[in-house]
Amino acid sequence: MTTALERIELTSQALKVFPLPSAVLFPHAVLPLHIFEPRYRALVKDALAGDKVMALAQLESGWEGQYGERPPMQPMMCAGLIIWHEELPDGRYNILLQGVCRARLLEELPGRALYREVRVQPLPDPAYQGPGEERLRQAVFDLAGRVPASFAENLLPVAARSRGGALADVVAAAIVPEPERRQELLCELDVGLRLAAVMEDVGELVARLSPVKPVGPLN
Repeated sequence: MTTALERIELTSQALKVFPLPSAVLFPHAVLPLHIFEPRYRALVKDALAGDKVMALAQLESGWEGQYGERPPMQPMMCAGLIIWHEELPDGRYNILLQGVCRARLLEELPGRALYREVRVQPLPDPAYQGPGEERLRQAVFDLAGRVPASFAENLLPVAARSRGGALADVVAAAIVPEPERRQELLCELDVGLRLAAVMEDVGELVARLSPVKPVGPLN
């Protein structure tokens, strides 16, 4: 049985890509998407009929007014798998896309479908050993005391079991809302530098938040 990364590698010569300026997918994170444009309905339909692989990409600045055409995409994107889908009666889709790995754009293929396809270089994270992992995990524990319990309960188990670059990615996916900053972190291939960068984001968030007061009786 092929792994998720092997499935990405098998499609790297013709990877289906959805350029979406408002969203950045991280490896190991899950993103809900509502698919309504005809060309991307076709993309999802074809992906579901095959390997369930697609990528999410950002567009280069100045894309406004060209979205209906094929404006240039930023070279770093995230390839993932459709892990759940719902087809609506009118042909739209709701999907959950799980990121698998970064992918560097090498070239766009000539248009043979309604949607865009690219040739990419998959970029899985190398193994990491260093203090950045434990520092970021501790920063997440500090943050947990300053956010609603429901948010902390979702983030803490994921942070506890994630390692290296995956830890940086799942934390960034949870706490960084701005697409521009998310793209910056997606572009950071050095795992140690990425862990440090995400720790800075967590630290800034901790500094802005007051500790959450406990609810209920105290013993």
